[in-house]
Amino acid sequence: MLVFVSCKHKKHTQTKNSVSNNNNIAPSKIAIVEEKLGVNKQNIEKSKLYSFIADWYGTPYKYGGCDKNGTDCSCFTNILFRNVYNKNTERSSGDIYKTCDKIKKSNLQEGDLVFFVTNGKSVSHVGIYIKDEKFVHASTSKGVMISSLEDAYFKKTYYGSGRLN
Repeated sequence: MLVFVSCKHKKHTQTKNSVSNNNNIAPSKIAIVEEKLGVNKQNIEKSKLYSFIADWYGTPYKYGGCDKNGTDCSCFTNILFRNVYNKNTERSSGDIYKTCDKIKKSNLQEGDLVFFVTNGKSVSHVGIYIKDEKFVHASTSKGVMISSLEDAYFKKTYYGSGRLN
């Protein structure tokens, strides 16, 4: 499977949609998150992060987008951090990378950031680490989704990891 991603964007936009009440999350989205993360519905409902992921899962990718009509990776990261962790991030993936504390891939914990160079030049994509080598991100091909750091594409384009203060 080949997934192309790029998210080097600096445009600041307003976000309209944040996290919905768990009762409004489509059962199909909950089922996908259950399967991808190996957790049950109760774990999703109890976890602010998992609920947020289920709510936004499948949101289409839109360069410069910053709501459920379409989002890019850096805005998705910002919205997730604001809603789940009550923190703000920079707007571009490269700027997020510059401002976080760098950590080893082996030290990744839930909520840490993973960065990729998808354009051959500089950090151009960001995702949020969940667990078991899985991370959530807004991909250009499939929108908000859960992927594995073990996928060949992400192994090849992985640049580094970081943690927000």
